[in-house]
Amino acid sequence: MLKTLPIKIGLRYTGAKRRNHFISFISATSMAGLTLGVAVLILVMSVMNGFDRELRERILGMVPHAALYASDGLDDWQSLAEQVSAKKGVVAAAPFVQIQGMMSSKGRVQGVMVNGIEPEWEKEVSILPDFMTQGDFYSLNKGRYQIILGDLLAKKLGASLGDKVTLIMPEASLTPAGLMPRIKRFTVSGVFSVGAEIDANFAYIHMRDAAKLARMDKAAQGLRLKTEDLFKAPKIAWDLQFELDESLRASDWTRTHGNLFQAIKMEKTMIGLLLLIIVAVAAFNIVSTLVMVVTDKQGDIAIMRTLGMSPSAIMVVFMVQGFIIGVVGIVLGTLLGVLMALTVTDVIAWVEQILGIQFLNANVYFISYLPSQLLLSDVLIVTGSGLIMCFLATLYPAYKASKVKPAEALRYDI
Repeated sequence: MLKTLPIKIGLRYTGAKRRNHFISFISATSMAGLTLGVAVLILVMSVMNGFDRELRERILGMVPHAALYASDGLDDWQSLAEQVSAKKGVVAAAPFVQIQGMMSSKGRVQGVMVNGIEPEWEKEVSILPDFMTQGDFYSLNKGRYQIILGDLLAKKLGASLGDKVTLIMPEASLTPAGLMPRIKRFTVSGVFSVGAEIDANFAYIHMRDAAKLARMDKAAQGLRLKTEDLFKAPKIAWDLQFELDESLRASDWTRTHGNLFQAIKMEKTMIGLLLLIIVAVAAFNIVSTLVMVVTDKQGDIAIMRTLGMSPSAIMVVFMVQGFIIGVVGIVLGTLLGVLMALTVTDVIAWVEQILGIQFLNANVYFISYLPSQLLLSDVLIVTGSGLIMCFLATLYPAYKASKVKPAEALRYDI
């Protein structure tokens, strides 16, 4: 009974009406600050997790996790693909030929990266077949010069299914009329949309057509690899380069999109720390609240000391009071933050539809919508940090309360 008495008194003080309304106002402000700080921190970290997920699943689902290039091209790429796929950590391999150029249609011109692929092999290493919005992924047939365009690229060119588009390659051909750029007309047989910058820059044709346009003697330019673990892709690529043939050149996603991934990771860390400072400020408002409570309750403290309560028990009374304020604020903030994190994507999409604007443009950002991924680890880190700061904020006022001298405190109350 005596051991739980300080806790019961602290709980009673927390729920009791105060004579000084200003103290109640400061307590409410501290609680509201904690609620908003924790909620915003969980929301922002979830959004950053969403960007990180989209980078891994969408962009890195379209570009190679790793790639092996041959300077002279590959003839027997099938046997090499089987050999590479047998290595631990490699899920699949597929051949490719890449051509950079400009795409023209209806007087519009746009830069493009044209990927020559074998559809049956490409489906093993790419998410492209799952994101076709028009046409058929398997419509790419050798010699028919058909092309699949990204959604944004098709819109910029004003092209749709069945239209003709012209590929202009950065290589001149000598003709009787002089030097002329190499051009080739394609028929649009499909459109894909992954909701990323790739929609505006990528196009796909059959690999044999690409090899012919690139004037390659070999069938493939290299192999793209899909790995089980993205972060092991660089090591796997370099190991394969030295194990198979030193004439092969290895590359991986960290060279093409690693800076974007690192930027998101750094931004999540820095924004998290900055918002954690806001939570700390709200938590340490509890200090001022408890200091005023201690001043207001000096008479009560003196009576409790006179009745035999120890200084450590007095500390517990006020630590309980401050900690309850923090816990309530953090719990409310956690619930609000989780709710916001789970609904922010739909809410922003609804706002964009109502206002007729787009907050994230795929021409500027790598995706066109606001993603969110709520992680339990983030919630635990935020709530745990908040509770620790609230606990630390109660120590000084509680210590001051334990040092109140009964005779001095009661001198002016007699």
